Amino acid sequence: MRQQVQTQAKELTAMNSNNGIISLPSPFSVTETIDRLVAILQTKGINIFARIDQKAEAEKVGLTMPPTQLLLFGNPKAGTPLMVAEPTIALDLPLKVLAWESANGEVWLSYNDTDYLKQRFSLADELVKNIAVIPSLVEQTLA
Repeated sequence: MRQQVQTQAKELTAMNSNNGIISLPSPFSVTETIDRLVAILQTKGINIFARIDQKAEAEKVGLTMPPTQLLLFGNPKAGTPLMVAEPTIALDLPLKVLAWESANGEVWLSYNDTDYLKQRFSLADELVKNIAVIPSLVEQTLA
């Protein structure tokens, strides 16, 4: 399954040329998708820094948008060495996953491709390992 998710993710990235963003379909609602990821992160002891319900925030100012939630998470032991090596990677850390509903009602889970981050910030392979966990977390979330 993991290989299938990785292959599908790379195909979608290449097909869409979304500047290093991988988007995979979720069989769950936006809220359930993020709830599932939160549960996985909690069992692994990974910090959840913020959960932003962008639809709810839009509604507070009288605007509407489809369900959209952003989750920021990470582990300072993993992220700090990356930021020491390349301070500007803090623009992309902590890690982020976006669950969103398209205009046709499909739910997607999007995240930054680690290969893209490696290239963008000229990261050494040993540092990329610190953030390479995201495809596995996404795979578990969507299963």
